[in-house]
Amino acid sequence: MLQKTLAAFLGSFLLGIGISGFLAPYHLLDGGVIGIAPILHYYFSFPTGLCMIVLSTPLYLYAWKYERNYFYNSLNGLLLSSLLIDWLSPLRHHFDLPIFLSAILGGTLVGIGIGLMLRYETSTGGTDLVAQILAKWTSWNVGILIFVIDSIVVLSGIGTIGLTSFMFSLVVISVVGVTTSLMVIVPSVR
Repeated sequence: MLQKTLAAFLGSFLLGIGISGFLAPYHLLDGGVIGIAPILHYYFSFPTGLCMIVLSTPLYLYAWKYERNYFYNSLNGLLLSSLLIDWLSPLRHHFDLPIFLSAILGGTLVGIGIGLMLRYETSTGGTDLVAQILAKWTSWNVGILIFVIDSIVVLSGIGTIGLTSFMFSLVVISVVGVTTSLMVIVPSVR
């Protein structure tokens, strides 16, 4: 339990730095709920973390009813990552990097954060939760499933973020997908 909690905290912290410090300044998106929430933030100025919680609620209701283990294992990840993304939002003014480097660094941090949580059987919920459930039913790698879902979300956000941010968001989801997959398949030290 302690390892899961530490993985959720460290993973959420890395996710918060990646999103707030590197992706948000250029309106870059990751996919899933983590990608939909910033779209709502850009349009309506709602806090990104709060949007993540609201958007994840239907998935958590499903998990509560049908996949209780996933519900318990991802609730702390959702709450911690949502809190840390909003808390670390001032970081968007601290890094002055080119958009490509921001996409690479932000995607790497987000991928490591998500992968670390998945490795210890916790997650941020949202579409990570959907991917975990689908991975249980199929033989697909959870990182690949997250990449497919993320691609759909980023594609739906093109009207909001514009073509340049869209193109670099594709870089982000590619880096997140590869990094997450590597984190999940590399044997953990326990």
